[in-house]
Amino acid sequence: MSDDLEKIIRESLAIEAQEAQEAGAVGFMARALTQATMPHRKSIGNEFSRRNGGFELTILSPSSVGLPYGSIPRLLMSWLTTEAVRTKSPVLELGPTLSAFMAELDLVPTGGRWGTITRLKDQIERLFCCMVSCRYHDEAGGRIGGAGFSIAKEYRLWWNPKTPDQMPLWKSTVTLNTDFFEEVTERPVPVDMRALKALKRSPLALDIYCWLTYRLSYLRKPTEIPWAALQMQFGADYGRERDFKAAFLSHLRAVHVLYPEAHVEEGERGLLLKPSRPHVATRKPPALPFLKNPPEPEPLLLPLPIYEDQDGPHLRTATYEHAKRAAPGWDVYELERQWREWIDKKGPPQKPDAAFVAFCRKKAARGNS
Repeated sequence: MSDDLEKIIRESLAIEAQEAQEAGAVGFMARALTQATMPHRKSIGNEFSRRNGGFELTILSPSSVGLPYGSIPRLLMSWLTTEAVRTKSPVLELGPTLSAFMAELDLVPTGGRWGTITRLKDQIERLFCCMVSCRYHDEAGGRIGGAGFSIAKEYRLWWNPKTPDQMPLWKSTVTLNTDFFEEVTERPVPVDMRALKALKRSPLALDIYCWLTYRLSYLRKPTEIPWAALQMQFGADYGRERDFKAAFLSHLRAVHVLYPEAHVEEGERGLLLKPSRPHVATRKPPALPFLKNPPEPEPLLLPLPIYEDQDGPHLRTATYEHAKRAAPGWDVYELERQWREWIDKKGPPQKPDAAFVAFCRKKAARGNS
């Protein structure tokens, strides 16, 4: 069993043993972004659309800034929504220091072009600069409706990336757009923040978790959603339906470890949803008996974490397992950061997966010599 899988299982058992409300881990996600999602990877252009039945979400961003993508904007959206609900204010303080804010997102500050500090600041600006348009078209009934809003009315980031632990003279803040603030505070989707943090390296897993949490909260009868419809909603990055289906089911297994109450399974032509208990109940449920030996969740098809939101060469999931064997005892994700900085200077390799494993092997050999 991989270290990543063991970590997911440990966190899932902690979530089962203690309700999110008791742990103070209840968070919220914007409802619109559980019905249709942001890009998983860096996109060309400044317009992105996804559709869920008659609902269509379109994101626009200045071409000089680019569209938000990957896991970080999803974690940011959940943080913004949770803070807006908690404080009941559209003006949010982004932590006293950069390190403190990153800790709220469960991110470890690392420098360099491929480091988390650079990626966070880049994705914050991409998210705060974008415009979101929601449109609903009921062809059968002839009904049409829509709304558009920006996420941030104003934002000020005064952090110094070189000194992430230093408190700046002025606070870093964001003022949410009035329409967005009203939407997320009046109709937020409850989520367990520990689940988001456990799935944070996979944008698709985050999307599936948030969507299931919302969709199953009001499901009253079994419903099968065709794979083609799910691909339009989640998988614009996949060319073939069968590739999307395989990726979706793999990530669904990871989500199901953390949300075992979700009664979902593969149907004849799509994903079959059955009425289920919400992952975060709106009211505190009765205490459940503690199990001394809870059953071990079914293993994942793919080990997590998975880098889907990284710039540069995209590494296959199996490559991380090869890298761990090449550099036993080393943090392969820190090695990946160093490798990406190195290839940024040397140029992209023709075979990035083999090159990364070789890099890890050399690092381990030098460290052990």
